[in-house]
Amino acid sequence: MSAIQEIRPVPATEHHTPWLRRIAPGLVIALVIAAVATALGKLLPIVGGPVFGILLGALAAALVPGLRAARWKPGYEVASKPVLQLSIVVLGTGLSLRQVMDVGGQSLPVMLGTLAVALGGAWLLGRWLGVRGDTQILIGVGTGICGASAIAATTAVIKAKQAQVAYALGTIFTFNIAAVLLFPPIGHLLGMSPHSFGLWAGTAINDTSSVVAAAYTYGGDAGAYGLVVKLTRTLMLIPVVVVLAILTARKEARRDAALSGSSGFSLRTMPWRRIVPLFLIGFIVAAALGSLGVFPAAWHPALSFLGTFLITTALAGIGLAMRLGDMRRAGARPLLLGALLWIAVAGSSLGLQALTGTL
Repeated sequence: MSAIQEIRPVPATEHHTPWLRRIAPGLVIALVIAAVATALGKLLPIVGGPVFGILLGALAAALVPGLRAARWKPGYEVASKPVLQLSIVVLGTGLSLRQVMDVGGQSLPVMLGTLAVALGGAWLLGRWLGVRGDTQILIGVGTGICGASAIAATTAVIKAKQAQVAYALGTIFTFNIAAVLLFPPIGHLLGMSPHSFGLWAGTAINDTSSVVAAAYTYGGDAGAYGLVVKLTRTLMLIPVVVVLAILTARKEARRDAALSGSSGFSLRTMPWRRIVPLFLIGFIVAAALGSLGVFPAAWHPALSFLGTFLITTALAGIGLAMRLGDMRRAGARPLLLGALLWIAVAGSSLGLQALTGTL
């Protein structure tokens, strides 16, 4: 009888834990950390909830070794992938394409120029400093477009490692603080008009919260104009993420072809979802619906809060899964890359304004 009991198959329910029960423990931890990070972000808006999210997540995982157990990981993965992608869609509701059209004609040369400087500089300076791969891409996109949101969207496509995401966010955060403190006095020293300063802040400061902090500190209509420029700059995510998705799909196809001996990459045979991620389509649809007035103005603060909270949850999940030792091994070169890019983008924004007569 005992032998029969030993070979009796285990019931299927013990093999296949329901999906919700598997993800709930880790996801709840990420949500709790996100709630604490959001509260801290309100107390220190210059830092913001998303940065606190990844910091608290990494700190919790380092101080409580049990949080690295396998039972938590499915929840962390849901937080750092599907929740992250959902956050980008929700943030799209805050874009007004009408305002983008109004501001775009005046600010587009400066936005495109600074984006080219950020991405081109990341490639050239990254090679020079030995900062390559996903870290180089994340710092370039975060500096050139919209900080944490751009890093989150790019991470969802290129599947960067947690340590690379954390390093890029830390770099962006450092120069966000520097910009908030330095930009207003520099703007007054240069005698910039509120309109010119808003354009400078909107194109040369990374995160939206930091643009708002610096531009509203400057006074006049700098805050309102800087915010619209920043939101317009966010649309640059669309072409950049599509290109990165194609490059990532091509790299994966070549790797699979090398393993299987089949032919390489072809756009015609590639599933469209790998070329244009669903969350990016959702972002565009959300922005279009918001511009048509589908979302009442009274909803906008709640939607903005929800989008930021979701991205904070995603970054908390990334922090919980990362190893601080991986960041230490990267050294100071990524931070130096971020510093050089920040200076280059800030300088090129001023230079382009002078050339186009908007300074």
